[in-house]
Amino acid sequence: MRHNNKINHLGRTYAHREAMLSNMACSLIMHKRIFTTVAKAKELRKYVEPLITKSKSDTTHSRRLAFQNLRDKYAVTELFKEVSTKIGDRPGGYTRIIKTGNRLGDNASMCFIELVDYNELMLKETKKAAAKTTRRSRRGGAKAETTVEAKPVAEKVEAPVAEAPVVEEVVAELPVVEEEVVAELPVVEEPAAETPTAEEAAPEAEGKE
Repeated sequence: MRHNNKINHLGRTYAHREAMLSNMACSLIMHKRIFTTVAKAKELRKYVEPLITKSKSDTTHSRRLAFQNLRDKYAVTELFKEVSTKIGDRPGGYTRIIKTGNRLGDNASMCFIELVDYNELMLKETKKAAAKTTRRSRRGGAKAETTVEAKPVAEKVEAPVAEAPVVEEVVAELPVVEEEVVAELPVVEEPAAETPTAEEAAPEAEGKE
């Protein structure tokens, strides 16, 4: 029976598995990032993070426990001098797994495993996200609004506009031209055409017949 013994053996014997994880932990401490499969990375995370926690107390006993697992004095020196000083304020979660897709040969899922505090790009993004603040405090029942002092804005001073002198135009008086009196000509009335009467029109009509 496997009571509370849920570990991934990775298809290896115990000695082979321990030697492989020790070698991978040394590589991660020295290079800060390694490329491996997701299954190995998950097991390595459980193997290396307790060693990083022990490195926070720089004592002889802690160094001997770290050397018992790593078996590399250069990796132990790097762990206690460089890594422990950089992650001293972090309460845990020292590693990050970034999946990169599947391998072409056997379609195994691949990933990067890295130490969190050594990825400068990720640190910049977290600093930008932490810089965001809220207007109202969320503590207590009353919502106290934070007062933001506004910067004094320089008022625009309008410069006085000089009034231009009014120039009165002098209009020269033109001489008045008297209208010429046109002599009225006598109106000649044309004689109106006389219309023949009925008596005069009767004999004319008879003569035509």
